[in-house]
Amino acid sequence: MTTDQKQLIKATIPVLKESGLLLTTHFYQRVFAHNPELKNTFNMGNQQNGHQPTALAMTVLAYAENIDDPSVLLSALNRIASRHTSLDIRPEHYDLIGRHLIASIGEVLGAAASPALLDAWTAAYGQLASLMIRIEAKLYATQVTKPGGWTGWRPFLVNAKQNESSGVTSFRLYPADGGPVADPGPGQYLSIRLFMPTLNLLQSRQFTISNAPNGQYYCITVKQAAGKDSSLNGQINRQLLDVIQEGDRLDVSLSGGACPMAAPAGVPTRPAYPSGCPMHQMA
Repeated sequence: MTTDQKQLIKATIPVLKESGLLLTTHFYQRVFAHNPELKNTFNMGNQQNGHQPTALAMTVLAYAENIDDPSVLLSALNRIASRHTSLDIRPEHYDLIGRHLIASIGEVLGAAASPALLDAWTAAYGQLASLMIRIEAKLYATQVTKPGGWTGWRPFLVNAKQNESSGVTSFRLYPADGGPVADPGPGQYLSIRLFMPTLNLLQSRQFTISNAPNGQYYCITVKQAAGKDSSLNGQINRQLLDVIQEGDRLDVSLSGGACPMAAPAGVPTRPAYPSGCPMHQMA
């Protein structure tokens, strides 16, 4: 990026602080209008509750504020990259998303979006996308070289479904191909992808791995959604608890990240359940 382009990015910081959420909300609406197939990749519950547009607005603002030295954001970008690899985000997604983001800037800012400003944001996004693609390429390479590792979605079978207590059920998942599984790190999670009939979409959610490494299977422990929770995450939990049975197949991505939610106070990390699974489910 040129010095002039960086100055143009910095000049948009007040606009991003005031109207960043408007921009990112418009952006996601545009993405899904033009590429509805991406609804199968994004968690639509996080669209409905505004979490994803808000998170993106904050990320874009932080990037603009640190355009001179984006390396200060590496810790945050690594967390984002870990989530992206759990959802099988690939370089081609960045090209598509970039086109919609630049178009959204032009549509939201109107006459204020000069060709020079759009060129500056195109360069800025290209720099950020290249950085993210490099980080994620390293994560994918690490995953696939682990014993029992893989990238993308891998079919698993529900070998056992066991009630641990009222409203809490553990699922033991074995690879459908009969191969080994990579040992997870402490607090790492899996992405589970389900077909949701109410949306006619594939939707994914992350669950903490709740068993000790064994090279053969993973275990997740799912808690019943409280009351009449109508959120998508609540619906995913109910789909697992009420519909998925032993022998059913689930799409699973390799473990990543660290658990973003600590175990509730008083809940042991490894109680002596026959399944080896603790009562711990990730939001």
